[in-house]
Amino acid sequence: MIANPVIIAAVLLLVQPGAVAFKIVSRSSISHIEITSSAILQTTAKVCKARAEQQGQNFVEPNPLNAISLAVACSSPLSAGTFLLSTGIISARNIYVDIKRFGEEEYHFDSESFLRGRDVITSAVDAVKANIKLQNFQTARERLGEAMHTLQDFYSHSNWIELGYQSPYTNLIKPDLPIENIADKGTPTCRSCVDDNCTGNILESIITERKLTSGYTSSSGLFKPPGKCSHGGLIDLTSFQEPKGGINKDGVDSEHGHLHFQAANMAIEATKELLEDVWASAGNDDFLRLMGISQTFNVLSVVIDISRSMADNIAEVKRVISLIIDGKKGTADEPSEYILVTFNDLDFGPLTKTTDAEEFKRLLNAISAVGEATATAKKCLSGLWLALTRSPPKSEMFVFTDAEPEDVELKNTVLALIESTKSTVNFLLTNVLSAQSRVSNPSNQIYQELAEASGGQAIEVSSGMLPQATSIIEDSSSAALVTLFLAVRNQSTAEDFSFLVDSSVTNLTIYITGFSTNFTITSPSGMSQSSTESNGTLGMIQTAGNFLTIRPYSQNGTGLWQISVNSTQPFTVKVTGQSVTNFLFDVVEVVQDPVPGYTVLDSRPQNSGNVTLLLSVTGDDSLKLTEVAAIETMGTETVNGSLVDQGNGQYLATFSTVPRGSFGIRVSGQNSSTRSSQTGFQRYSSTQLRTSGVSVSAVASGIWAPGGTLSLNFGVGTSKFSGSFNITVRNDRLFNMAFPSSLLIDNGVSASGALSITAPFETPSGTDVTLTIEAAAAGGSDSNYVVLRLSVVAGVGPAVSLSLSLWFVMIALFLNQLLSF
Repeated sequence: MIANPVIIAAVLLLVQPGAVAFKIVSRSSISHIEITSSAILQTTAKVCKARAEQQGQNFVEPNPLNAISLAVACSSPLSAGTFLLSTGIISARNIYVDIKRFGEEEYHFDSESFLRGRDVITSAVDAVKANIKLQNFQTARERLGEAMHTLQDFYSHSNWIELGYQSPYTNLIKPDLPIENIADKGTPTCRSCVDDNCTGNILESIITERKLTSGYTSSSGLFKPPGKCSHGGLIDLTSFQEPKGGINKDGVDSEHGHLHFQAANMAIEATKELLEDVWASAGNDDFLRLMGISQTFNVLSVVIDISRSMADNIAEVKRVISLIIDGKKGTADEPSEYILVTFNDLDFGPLTKTTDAEEFKRLLNAISAVGEATATAKKCLSGLWLALTRSPPKSEMFVFTDAEPEDVELKNTVLALIESTKSTVNFLLTNVLSAQSRVSNPSNQIYQELAEASGGQAIEVSSGMLPQATSIIEDSSSAALVTLFLAVRNQSTAEDFSFLVDSSVTNLTIYITGFSTNFTITSPSGMSQSSTESNGTLGMIQTAGNFLTIRPYSQNGTGLWQISVNSTQPFTVKVTGQSVTNFLFDVVEVVQDPVPGYTVLDSRPQNSGNVTLLLSVTGDDSLKLTEVAAIETMGTETVNGSLVDQGNGQYLATFSTVPRGSFGIRVSGQNSSTRSSQTGFQRYSSTQLRTSGVSVSAVASGIWAPGGTLSLNFGVGTSKFSGSFNITVRNDRLFNMAFPSSLLIDNGVSASGALSITAPFETPSGTDVTLTIEAAAAGGSDSNYVVLRLSVVAGVGPAVSLSLSLWFVMIALFLNQLLSF
C-alpha cells in the first residue's frame, strides 16, 4: 500500500531540519556560517583599528580579510588559532538553533512571531553582555551565536526585503523600541504562486501599507490561517494550501530566491550591527577576548591540594609558578587569564580567576596548608571538575596532590568535560611508593587514565624532585603549542615510533613518562642518543621520577625522527613544539545530504555509524590537508578517513569506522606556498575520543532569571542495551536540582526524563552554569553524556524548554506505526 503523502512529508519534516533557514553549508548560496564569519571579520577589524588608534598605532586592514591575516594585522599573529576556535564556537551555536530549535517559530521569525522572536534575540544579547562582564567568554560565545541565527533568519523569512528596506531593522536588537506595523492574524498577506513563479505573490496591499509578515510553516501546525503566506519548500505542508507557494529567501533555489543575496547581505549588516552593540557594552579589549584575539592569550590553570601534608610542596609550587609568571611577562607567552582552585580532604574551591598576573601571585601566595598532616584521600576530582567547567576550551591544567582521590564518583563527569572542552590535564603527584621505587603507585591509576584521555602527563616524583618536574608548566603554557606525536602503552613492550618535524616547529620537546623505560632517539640526520646519555649528541635528557624530558639541540630539527622504546612498565610518549601551523577539530553530526550540513556534538559520537569531524587548519593560507587518521590510543590500529575540502581552511573528515576504545586524530598536510617547495607537516590531537552505543540528548533555552527554575527534558537511547540506565546530573554552581536517578529502556526504544534546576535569588546576573547529564548502562559497560552551558540573567524571566529532538523521536515512532498500515 502506498503511504499517505502527508505522512511522508511529515517524516521528511522531522529528518531535514536544516531545510528551513539560510543553508547551513552551500556552494551556490550564502550560508549562516558565511554570514556569521563575514560579520565577525569585518567588525573585529573595526575593533582592532579602534584599539590601535587608541594606542597611537597604525592599523591596515588586510586584503584578503581572513582569520590569519586579521590576527597579524591586530598585532597578535599567534591568536589566529584561538580566533578560529572562538568563531567556530559562535558559528556552531548558530547552526545549533536550526537543528535543535526546529519547529519553534520564534527562533526563526516564522508564522509572524515578531515580538517573541525579538525577545529571543534581546534576552540572548543581555546574556552575552552579562557573561562578558563576569569574564565568562565561552558561555557568551554560545549565546551570541544563538542570537545571530534568529536575527539572520528575519531577513530570509520575513518580507523586509520585499518592502524595499535598504538597512537592517535596528528595533530587533533594542527591547525598548516597538516592532511596528505587523500584519494581524486576520489580514491576508499572499496570493498563490502561478506555475511555480512566486515573484509577486505578496499582496499589493501589504507592500503598499508596509505591513510586516513572515511565512507560516507546518512545524507550527498542519494548517495556516486563511490568506497567509507560507515559508515554502517541499517539506512545508502549508505551502500546498491556498495561497500556495512561499516567500523564503534561504537559497537561490527558494521561492523568493531572486532576493536571496539581498537578504543574506542584509543579514550580514544586521549581524555587524548586533556585534557593534556588544562591542559598545564590552569595550575594545573584552570584545577582542570574546573573539579570541589577544596579544597574550594563554591560560594558566592551577588546581592545588592545600592539605597539611602538602605544606612543603605548596611552597615549591608558589615559588616555581611565580618565577614562570615573571619570566613570561611582556612576551607572547604571557597568559591572558589565571585560574586557581584549591582542595583538601574535606572540601574544594573556591575558584578564583583574574587577568592580572600580580593579583594571581597574591592569590597564590595567600593560600596555606590546612587540616591534619596525613596524606589521606582528597577531593582532587572535585577541584579539577570545577576548573574544567570555568576554563576556556583547550586549556592546559596542572594538578598538584600527594594522595588518591576520595571523590572517585566524579571520574566520568571529569572525563566528559575533558572530552567536550579538549583540555589537557597534567598531574604532578608526590605520593611515590618510595624514593627508590621503580613502579607506579597503584593509587594513581585514576589520575593516569584522566591524563591519558586528555593527552597530558601523570608525573610521579618525590617532594624533593618536584622542582625538576615543574618545567612542564613553563613548556605547556607556551604560545602556539602543538602536539607532533602521542602514544600510550598500558603494558610492557618494545616498540618503534616515528614522528615528522617540519620547518615551522621550534622548541622541540620529547616527553616520556614511565618507570623502567629505556629508549633510543634517532634524528633525521641519522645521529642517535640513548636514555643512558643525559647529555649526548642530540640534546639534554632530564629525569624526575617517572618523567623524562628530552630537549634536542636546535640544529637537530626538520625531518623524520625515530624513537625505539623498551619498557617493563606502562609508558607514554609525547612530542610537542611551537608552531603557528596547527589544526582544530569538532565532532559533528551531519544533518543534510547531499549538501553537507552539520552541528557540533556535545556528547560522544555513536558507534553505530559514521564518525564525522570538522577540521580547521591554522597558520597559513597555503596549508592543505592531505590525510586524516584515527589512531588507537593504547595500540597500533590506524583508520584513515575521507577528506572533503569545505574552503577557507576547513574540511569535513568522515570515518566509516574508528578504533575500539579511545583514539586520537592525526592530520597530515602540505605547505604549498609559492615561496618555498612543498613541505609536509603532521599534527596530533591531545584529546582522545571514544564512541558510545548510548545517546544522550537535551535542549535548553540556556537562559533563566535569578530565583527562577529552568525545566528541560532529556532523552536517553540505545540500540544495543535494554534495562535500567543510571542517570547522574551535576552543575558546577551546586544549584538545587531534581531529576530521575534511573531510566528504563526496553527493546531499543528511547526513554525521557525531566530535569529542573533552580537559581537562588542572589545569583549575580551573568552567572554561567555548566550542566552535565550522564547516562550509564548497568555495570558501567557503556555511557554517554551531554554538556550544556546555561546563563542566569536578571530580567529575562524563568524559562521552560522541552527537548525537540525527543519530541521528534516520539512523533517519528507514531508516524512509523501509521506507515505500517
